[in-house]
Amino acid sequence: MKFLCVLFAIVCAVAAQEYYVELVDDGYPEWYLEPQMRVRRDLTVDQKVGENGKVFGTLGANDDGLFGKGGYEHQFFDDNRGKLTGQATGTRVLGPLGDSSHFGGGLNWENSNAAASLDVSKQIHGPTSWSAAGGGKWPVGKNGDISLQGTYDQISGRRPDYGGRAVYNYNW
Repeated sequence: MKFLCVLFAIVCAVAAQEYYVELVDDGYPEWYLEPQMRVRRDLTVDQKVGENGKVFGTLGANDDGLFGKGGYEHQFFDDNRGKLTGQATGTRVLGPLGDSSHFGGGLNWENSNAAASLDVSKQIHGPTSWSAAGGGKWPVGKNGDISLQGTYDQISGRRPDYGGRAVYNYNW
């Protein structure tokens, strides 16, 4: 039985080496025989709105389908309390394998010692997910610092995922 498998493998290898494809010139022009790559067409908008806002978006198409993304970003404050920004987005994709729509938003806060974020997204006729993260770094004495971080992620219908980390650094 092993002999037959080895013989079959050798015959396949020899046959593969002897197989050549000859192209027949039928008189067609080269641009007709070779398909051209479609050029990606996009329309992008990035417009400032007011003092602290920005509207952004992209509409485009490629061989995989049509897509669009749009949103609004706003900076609420940037002072001694830190910097707080928010964003709301939406996407729509149309393709040969189906389509999808998503929308979501997030808040991000940061200052010189700490940062935190909250993101929420929803797929139309699909799950909702949200994630929160926070962390900070504070000096301890002359040569040391301590940092604390934590995360929490949740997708509807699944168990939550969370994590934490604490570190003490001392520079000799």
